[in-house]
Amino acid sequence: MDKQRLTLTALTLLPLAVACGTEPGSAGGSGSVGANSSPVTGVHWTVDSLTVDGRTRQAPESAYLRIDADGRVSGNAGCNSFGSTATVKGDRVDFGEFQMTDMGCQKAPMTFEQNLSRTFADGTFTTKVKGDELTLTTDDGDRVNLTKEQDAPLYGTKWTVTALGDADVAHSLPAGAKAYLVLDKKRGTLSGSLGCNHVSAKATVRDGHLTLGTAKTTRMMCDSSLMDTEKTLLGLFDSTVVYDVDHRTLTLTSANGTVVSAVATK
Repeated sequence: MDKQRLTLTALTLLPLAVACGTEPGSAGGSGSVGANSSPVTGVHWTVDSLTVDGRTRQAPESAYLRIDADGRVSGNAGCNSFGSTATVKGDRVDFGEFQMTDMGCQKAPMTFEQNLSRTFADGTFTTKVKGDELTLTTDDGDRVNLTKEQDAPLYGTKWTVTALGDADVAHSLPAGAKAYLVLDKKRGTLSGSLGCNHVSAKATVRDGHLTLGTAKTTRMMCDSSLMDTEKTLLGLFDSTVVYDVDHRTLTLTSANGTVVSAVATK
């Protein structure tokens, strides 16, 4: 599953429960009235856990939900990104049809995603906000537990790489490829792991661009799939890449079109 392709240009929009092919956030319509004054909107909610039929499952670190004031919905179900619309009235929220990307991941996040997809398919939830915590409860009693998450700073954050590809197609990382990057503002460096070997290099950030110097790495040999991941990430060095931080997601785009996606992790 880990090398299954994700096509962002697919034209067919399918429901969330099917988990297939569209650009996240493109779920039709311009949003919903009644969302502006709700405490659940305009917040990046990290999904902590899901309780279905009395059984609680912990969420992958990448899972989140955001409902904008205009009713547009975006998020990640544990592996794939999704988009929808929502109407918020009082303590009730009604979701429209969900559309998802179609990237394969490891078994654990895919299992969570399938269960979350089925829960969101119910469409209507009762909301309960307590401090920085949000609970979404279906009429059948299933619950999605979420926590308000602050924006991640570019510097000092552990950015865990989740996908590699280009503007149209992305691949999740192979099993065991625990690649991550950390920018140190004081030292002017980037360090981390390429999935097999550790790496460090000089780093300069300016006007939405990240200039990386020559990579210094350890010299371990790993499985061929991990070495392929490492080779792709090494292509970012000795060059200037475009970076974009969207709340807790970092995207790096190289001059040759390689796109690296990463999420802030603890």
